[in-house]
Amino acid sequence: MKHFSITGSLHPWAAFRILLLFLVSWSVPANAQTADSLSQVKNIYIGTSDSGPHAEETRKLLTDALQKDHSVTIVTDPATSDAILNATSEIWVKSYVSVNPRAPGNRYPVYAGFLSAQLDGKNGDALWSYLVTPSSSTISNIRRNLADQLAAKLLAAMHDAALASPNRPTQTASHVLKIAGATFPAPLYRAWIDAFQQHHPDVHITYNSIGSEAGIQQLHDNKITLAASDVPLSDLYMSQMPVKLLQFATVIGAVVPVYNLPQAALDLRFTPEILARIYLGKIRKWNDPVIRAINHGVTLPDADIFVVHRADGSGTTFAFTDFLSKTVPAWKTAPGSGTTITWPTGHPAPGNDGVASLVEKTPNSIGYVELSFAIQRQLSYGTVRNAAGNFTQANLITLAAATANSSSDILIPITNAPGRDAYPIAAYTWLLVPKTFPDPAKKSAVADLLDWILTSGQKECSALAYNPLPKEVLIREQEMLSSFKAK
Repeated sequence: MKHFSITGSLHPWAAFRILLLFLVSWSVPANAQTADSLSQVKNIYIGTSDSGPHAEETRKLLTDALQKDHSVTIVTDPATSDAILNATSEIWVKSYVSVNPRAPGNRYPVYAGFLSAQLDGKNGDALWSYLVTPSSSTISNIRRNLADQLAAKLLAAMHDAALASPNRPTQTASHVLKIAGATFPAPLYRAWIDAFQQHHPDVHITYNSIGSEAGIQQLHDNKITLAASDVPLSDLYMSQMPVKLLQFATVIGAVVPVYNLPQAALDLRFTPEILARIYLGKIRKWNDPVIRAINHGVTLPDADIFVVHRADGSGTTFAFTDFLSKTVPAWKTAPGSGTTITWPTGHPAPGNDGVASLVEKTPNSIGYVELSFAIQRQLSYGTVRNAAGNFTQANLITLAAATANSSSDILIPITNAPGRDAYPIAAYTWLLVPKTFPDPAKKSAVADLLDWILTSGQKECSALAYNPLPKEVLIREQEMLSSFKAK
């Protein structure tokens, strides 16, 4: 039986690892739940295996928030439920703020955290997932804030759900599928692979997060089955590959500026110009007047900025530098955008996890990573000024806004998308798939994986801080998948 649990004193990486295992690995007894689709859910069970006070408090808060909508009933017996809501939460104090500068001992805490949940129906299949962060860092009841946000998202999704049941993945012949590339979606891809293999035990899938550039090279050298890339390939690049490829967008993520400033109680604001000047080596101190001018009330140290960037060819770097190239002429001139650039300053680290790790252990540092890596390590990440002039924080709402106002051509980067609420460093990530396979059974296994990603997988990604693909993109991808299967 899957249960509700709240992590408490675990190291953040361990807590997030438990979150991944929690959401994708526990199995629900057959026929314990009946819902095949979100629209069929009327009775929800929220279980608890943790006797701690915070687990019970959050469970009660979720129950109260969900029961405000009379179309939902929270049941006490899982055998009578249509679906089970599994959630995990982590809340921590990131700093303290003095109420009175003349009395520094009188301080109050500034909180950070998240509440992530997945709703599982028949056979333990995911029907919905989401992740919320506090809407205010200093609210008196942060758990209520998280529970209210999550309940509102679930109820809205249930009200908008289509009547059709989700497609079921089909069984395939036994094959090994090797995937390598982007670190940007690595936490999600590994979770997806675990969940997919529960339904396809005869298909073994490996994922090696070596960076987009290295993944593409391995696909070129015929060392892997599929490549993962955060950069769409140009027609010229595609023509240089030994086999013709299809590019399947899989999910949307955010690149966030992360920093290690223990005394900065409030989230920092970053303009594109400030980020560019830091990475150009022109802003060297945290208390530079340009940074202080837009961060009133934030304690900024008179300390050198320790700049961290990717060491490997990276789609995360492409999204970050593409945003800077679109917004700062001096950056576009040099060093420009790409998976690999000549950095004017900074210290290299491999992969998203390498950048996050170096920032975590280095005071006064700054780096850029995909949002889930910032959450994993409880790193502070700033708000970024978007094309509309608003400072926006990366979350599922601002990611959705970025795609809603961007180009309909998904091969065009969605950085600096228009829109009042759009997060400006958002990016699609892709799987690069050969159009033909010598082995029909392996092609069938690949098709089943893609079909699962475009259906069930989309319902699981939000719990790990990735945004599902827009409906119009999913329609085009399904059409491309049908063509792939037919050939």
